[in-house]
Amino acid sequence: MYIGKNLAKSTFLDPETRRAMGEQAVALAKAVKYSSAGTVEFLVDSSKNFYFLEMNTRLQVEHPVTECITGLDLVQEMIRVAKGYPLRHKQADIPINGWAVECRVYAEDPYKSFGLPSIGKLSQYQEPLHVPSVRVDSGIQQGSDISIYYDPMISKLITYGSNRAEALKRMEEALDNYVIRGVAHNISLLREVIIHPRFVQGDISTKFLPEVYPDGFKGHKLTDLERRELLATAASLYVAEQLRSQRFLGTPRIPIAKSKQSSWELSVRLGDGIYPVAVSKDGSSFSVEVDGMKLNVTSEWNLASPLLSVTIDGTQRTIQRLSRNASGDTSIQFLGTVYKLQILTKVAAELSKYMPEKAAEDTSSILRSPMPGAVVAVSVKPGDMVSEGQEICVIEAMKMQNSMIAAKTGKVKAVHCKAGDTVGEGDLLVELE
Repeated sequence: MYIGKNLAKSTFLDPETRRAMGEQAVALAKAVKYSSAGTVEFLVDSSKNFYFLEMNTRLQVEHPVTECITGLDLVQEMIRVAKGYPLRHKQADIPINGWAVECRVYAEDPYKSFGLPSIGKLSQYQEPLHVPSVRVDSGIQQGSDISIYYDPMISKLITYGSNRAEALKRMEEALDNYVIRGVAHNISLLREVIIHPRFVQGDISTKFLPEVYPDGFKGHKLTDLERRELLATAASLYVAEQLRSQRFLGTPRIPIAKSKQSSWELSVRLGDGIYPVAVSKDGSSFSVEVDGMKLNVTSEWNLASPLLSVTIDGTQRTIQRLSRNASGDTSIQFLGTVYKLQILTKVAAELSKYMPEKAAEDTSSILRSPMPGAVVAVSVKPGDMVSEGQEICVIEAMKMQNSMIAAKTGKVKAVHCKAGDTVGEGDLLVELE
């Protein structure tokens, strides 16, 4: 699991420390007579003491950040050196202009231990190359498969700006405009990290994630204003679809006299809350009343596009509608996080309370695989007694081994896997009595 922490220049390093690091890296390369592109890594403590970690005899994944702020093509220089040509630049000739930030976009579920692997086919894939000052390095395309056998990185997403704030703002826009369907991805976590006050201020350490998210990552926490914006956008999207369904190739499907509805009373469920929302149409805009407040929502309402640009009381948002069904359920990616909503007419909402709800599965007595992978080991058999927290089996996926533990104390009723099996996300592994 990797998140976007690669920024240059560093807010922590001063010119003296950076120069000392460079001198140490050069000294190491000379000592081993190394004559190609390479990367020397250091760890730095809070007092700016730095310690050698490792050297990679190649360019690192972060090299686009260096290229953005120096204007050099490091790959070209590496190939020239390999061919026997001398370097064309001296250290004093290399400038540092502006700021760049890189995020590693991964096929991972950030809600599971900050990033358990996800597999599947990229049913839809669109890189945000239309956003200014964006670079995307990737080796996949729409239709590619993400398997359990390789690193789940989808791409390197790099943005550049004249200063750090500009580079981060462009990264935020790029993440909002990145379309990935078919696998879970870590864009929601990446976006939350780059807008977090600590990250923006440069207060970063290797303890950032556990300190900021001690209970795990839960997605973006909506403010009251953002909640109203999401509800108003979802309601407007619902009405726009209703109006589109009344037309066929631009021609009304029903008599004009019967299709002049201009206001709608809706009930929108978001999380544990149910909110009455009133929508009225005014040209291409919608006036939406939520919590006693009116919001003006405007868009081109191109419902066939995976990206939808919406302006809410003058604030532009880029959203993605991921799914919907006939029961009013819809999923919308808003501010990087996917929210599940249910949108019903007022009448349908009143009748829905008579609909039976499916009982939630008792997960304390079963163990399901949280990710696709291969079973490395199974530690129990039917009839064994296990304690809460005891390891039951080990699943390996994408170079990582994950220990699966019992959720409660009990007797093993059945074991549905063995070492060497390949399992999918959600597959039943072990049952307890």
